[in-house]
Formats: sequence, C-alpha cells, structure tokens
Amino acid sequence: MIIYTPLSMEDVFYNANNNAERQMISYNGKSLYCEKKADGSFEIVQLLSTDPQDFLNHQLSPGTIISQTNA
Repeated sequence: MIIYTPLSMEDVFYNANNNAERQMISYNGKSLYCEKKADGSFEIVQLLSTDPQDFLNHQLSPGTIISQTNA
C-alpha cells in the first residue's frame, strides 16, 4: 500500500516512545503541541487553532523555540 501525504512518517505512524516528551501548552492564549527540550525550553511541533490568522504568525510556526518562562 502506498500513502500519499504531506505529513512526515512520524506523524502518520504514531509511536508513543518518540512522543514521550511532547505536550500541549498554552502560549499567548494559543494551544500548541510542543516538544520539551533538555534545557527546559519548548520547540513548537504543531499549532492547534481554528483561526487562519494564527498560522500567519511567525512566532507560532513549527520549529520555533520558546522559553519555559513564556509558556
């Protein structure tokens, strides 16, 4: 079977061990799915919003590092 998708393999084939450090946080009133780093900061994995304008905000784009004090 061939799967045609823009998603990464990790998103398609969920593995609980790989996602152990991921958690949902609230940042500036927006829900984010983040991965916690060793230094305590968070890397944004996914923005959870229904507002299209939120996805145009570069501060909320996947891969952005946010500090624990701001989260």
